[in-house]
Order: sequence, then structure tokens, then C-alpha cells
Amino acid sequence: MTTEATPPPATPPRSTRLSADDWAQAALDLIAEAGVAAVAVEPLARRLGVTKGSFYWHFPSRDALLQAALERWEVVEQQTLFGSSLEGLSDPRARLRELFMVVAREMQPHIIYSELLKALDHPVVQPVINRISQRRMEYLVAMFRQAGLNRAEAQHRARLAYSAYLGFLQLSLQLQQPRMHHDEFDAYMEHVIGTLIPQ
Repeated sequence: MTTEATPPPATPPRSTRLSADDWAQAALDLIAEAGVAAVAVEPLARRLGVTKGSFYWHFPSRDALLQAALERWEVVEQQTLFGSSLEGLSDPRARLRELFMVVAREMQPHIIYSELLKALDHPVVQPVINRISQRRMEYLVAMFRQAGLNRAEAQHRARLAYSAYLGFLQLSLQLQQPRMHHDEFDAYMEHVIGTLIPQ
């Protein structure tokens, strides 16, 4: 029985100079602007100035792109919130303060998170949100334990902190409450830090 030689892979079109990461980032940008439902091949191709062939060179389907985009966001979120800037602080209270300030400074990840919360019924979105929420809660509990609280107190404080974060997202992004001026927001953050971080 003879076998035919495997043909070489087709040469990618010129438009595939874009990487899969480029497509994933463009999808994240679109989620931040218009939500998960807005992610579609044709508008993304137009935005990137390429043909749909570039998309299909990297992804078999729209859900595969969405999966890649959310994995990219999850990795960046992990690096941003739990990166070396926190690990370099030996005082657990200083680490908590820095965590709150990092969260307060980064805007687009919160917008994306808020949009993903609206799409929890999507089978690609739900497991990512579940993982991130679980990881954030465990991290907060660990940090509050290091700051001197017992396990039950740390769990309560972590739940309160995360609830305050989610509530602020709802007020700011979904209920569209007036944005705080810079000084007002700084004062609010100092109040949050003073309330949540044990002295």
C-alpha cells in the first residue's frame, strides 16, 4: 500500500501578518467598547484593515477567537494585579494598599470585566469569570490573613472588598453615575483603604 506525501501547508495570505494575539487584542478592545455580542469576524477584519482570510488562518471560529481573547485578558489581569510590584512589599498592609491602588489605576480591564459579567450565560465567558473571581477572592483572603486577621475575619473582609469593587463597577459603568473628579476619587480610595485594611 502506497502513501502519498503530505502536501506542504498553504502559504498564508499577506493579511496574516497579523498575529493571533493581534486579533485577540482587537476582540478585547471591541468587548470594552460594545460588549461580547459585538465580537464578530467582519467588523474586526475591517477594524484591522485585513480580509477575513487572516482570521481563518488563526482561528476556526468566532468562539475560538473569544476564547483566545479571554485567555489573553486573564493572563494580563494576573500579571497586573498579582505581579512583582506587590511581591516586593514585605508589609502585608502595604501590599493591600498597593493592590487597591493598582486596581484603581487600571481602567480598561474593569470595563472588560463589567462587560463579561453581562455575558455570564455564554459558555466561553462563564468559566473564565469563575476562575478569575475565585482567584481574586483567594488572593484577598490570603492577604488579609497576612495582615493579621483570622480566617473567618479575612473571608468576611475579602468578600466585603470584592463586593465594594463590583458595586463600584455597577455604579460607574452600568448605572452610569457621574464620574468622580480626580480629588474626589482619591479621597474615596483613601476612605476604602482606611475602612478595609486592618490597622
